[in-house]
Amino acid sequence: MRCKVHIYYILLFAALCSCSEIKYVAEGSYLLDKVEVEVDGNHGSIDMGKMKARVRQNGNSRWFSTVKIPLATYSLSGRDTTKWINRVLKSMGEPPVIFDSLRTARSAADLKAELNNEGYLGASVEVATKKKRKKIDVTYILHTGQPYNIKDIKYVVEDPVVSQLLCLEDSVNQGLKPGMQFRVESLDNERKRITDMLVDNGFYKFNKDYITYEADTVGGANSIDLTLVLHPYRGTAGTDSLHPRYKVRSVNFYSGNADGERIRLRQSVLENNTFIRTGEYYSAADLQKTYGHFGRLQAVKYTNIGFRENADSLLLDCDIQVSTNKPSTISFQPEGTNTAGDLGAAASLTYQNRNLFRGSEVLSVELRGAYEAIRGLEGYANENFEEYSVETRLLFPRFIAPFLSGNFTRRTTATSEVSFLYDLQNRPEYHRRVLSVAWRYKWSDANHHDRYQIDLIDLNYVFMPWISDTFRRDYLEDESNRNAILRYNYEDLFIMRFGLGYTYNNGLYAIKANIESAGNVLGLGAKAFGFSKNEQGQYKLFNIAYAQYVKGDFDFTRNIRFDYNNSLVWHFGFGIAYPYGNSTILPFEKRYFSGGANSVRGWSVRSLGPGRFVGRDGNIDFINQTGDMKIDINMEYRAHLFWKLNGALFIDAGNIWTLRNYDDQPGGQFKIDEFWKQIAVSYGLGLRLNFDYFILRFDFGMKAINPAYEGKDHYPIAYPKLSRDLTFHFAVGLPF
Repeated sequence: MRCKVHIYYILLFAALCSCSEIKYVAEGSYLLDKVEVEVDGNHGSIDMGKMKARVRQNGNSRWFSTVKIPLATYSLSGRDTTKWINRVLKSMGEPPVIFDSLRTARSAADLKAELNNEGYLGASVEVATKKKRKKIDVTYILHTGQPYNIKDIKYVVEDPVVSQLLCLEDSVNQGLKPGMQFRVESLDNERKRITDMLVDNGFYKFNKDYITYEADTVGGANSIDLTLVLHPYRGTAGTDSLHPRYKVRSVNFYSGNADGERIRLRQSVLENNTFIRTGEYYSAADLQKTYGHFGRLQAVKYTNIGFRENADSLLLDCDIQVSTNKPSTISFQPEGTNTAGDLGAAASLTYQNRNLFRGSEVLSVELRGAYEAIRGLEGYANENFEEYSVETRLLFPRFIAPFLSGNFTRRTTATSEVSFLYDLQNRPEYHRRVLSVAWRYKWSDANHHDRYQIDLIDLNYVFMPWISDTFRRDYLEDESNRNAILRYNYEDLFIMRFGLGYTYNNGLYAIKANIESAGNVLGLGAKAFGFSKNEQGQYKLFNIAYAQYVKGDFDFTRNIRFDYNNSLVWHFGFGIAYPYGNSTILPFEKRYFSGGANSVRGWSVRSLGPGRFVGRDGNIDFINQTGDMKIDINMEYRAHLFWKLNGALFIDAGNIWTLRNYDDQPGGQFKIDEFWKQIAVSYGLGLRLNFDYFILRFDFGMKAINPAYEGKDHYPIAYPKLSRDLTFHFAVGLPF
């Protein structure tokens, strides 16, 4: 009976929305309901997305391509605009799209023109309409016919220098070839290819208008004979001549600072970031590289590059005007903290110098302090948390490394970074100190979508100068509560790691891969020089055991965009780490966790896994709910709703596992014949406020399959319970 009532309300709501849609549609007018583009026949080569973009008028937007909520919101408003509620509803909603026959006719003409551009020169477009009450559906039917192909291609270039440079005898490099389908886009691409080649080889005044085409159709054969004509240079006197080819005579640097002060950069820095060279032919590509390299220097405010012709010669003088920023800034940032209900405050003071050695080197020094009142602790002398840290970074906008070729360093955009961190934490239970020193490189190739990173050396020294007797007795020494992972996290530890990272992103899909290892060099040294061991049989350096492990991570994201408002995103993430040699347990910072705003969103952060482990007494166990291996699989449908509000429907799956069997994590070990039964699944709805420069995200996740339980509790999708299965996440930025 309850199911029937729910269906009744759903049908009633749908009927009310349908009626309200035409509330503001005048008599004799029609609401444009659906717009479709169809092809008469099977032509897989036609880009339907490009065709649909040619339609000048589409219906009202639909949430998740289904329900026209913005129009329904607008239609709920009354006609009295003096009432604030009516104004609010109209501003939040979307007025009805009224069918416009003139725009429809122009859309049909644009579709035909696009088909002609694609080589369907005999195409036609039929417009079919279907009216019902005050609504109208419009369908554009594309009658394409057979496409035209290029039968013969001929290049007419009377300039011998240009002809030799283009290698017209070598058809492999030509963008147009006999047999290919005639497309205007292909013709434009060939014009652009030739133009780019010439302006990168000294032809400073050349542009694509010097290139035209002549086309002759071959009767009854759907073929075209094509001739590309590269016209001679037209000078100021109106006479034709060979295209002038310019060389750079000089490169001059000028200050653009308002105070007239000279450029605050070393001459070598200016020259190394300039790709325009004296005695070489003018190149538009080198000009853009120069802009790009100066633009990434934080000491530079702006750059302006101009060229001056010399009378009666084919020489250019290049003038580069550089304006620099003030080198030093100081900033102060207060913040409030809330850790599991414990309130506190923090503040940071940051000094930054963006031109330390007059080479756009960036030095930053950050001092941070935090205080938090911890409640609910018994048996401790105080209940306050204090943290003080100092972090220093020095970034060089270039490679600081030997044995690198000049061509490689000039072709890449690189950063060398050295960092230092000292963090002091005083808790009621213990005092913790972290000392970190790192040297890394980051670089990318300007002509590709690849980015690379090498953590050449990363040293981390974690030590515990004091542990309270209460904490030691209750957690570290109590035989009934002995936990190997917990104890390992409160021992002094030294980590010496080396890492490699790679990222590729072309807008359609992204790949991210990282691999790191620690302790291998120390392991060789320990055996060679006979390092001493501790009670657990671990080698020690400076009387501290060092960590030894290898870790790899891989992420793949694919973005399928249906139109401007709708897209589907797939994500797969995999990570695995293995402790060996001097370690049987991974350092806590290197272990994996699952659940949270960027993982399986039916679970709160660090509350899923490992495997079918359920935590202590069914409660979240932050120490033990970590693992050595992780799988994340996500699918998210994203849609623009209205204003700055976007929506998402998502399905997440994944879990973590341990590679070894630990007594404190029963059911957490990865087994090839069982792990697939332990994949957790969740689904949910997300809302996002997109302010362009940042995104506020609200996700509501529901558990669908819970590997921690058996029976009915294993399938909450069939037996849901909101208090148990619903999780809310607030985050900044997209999940992947």
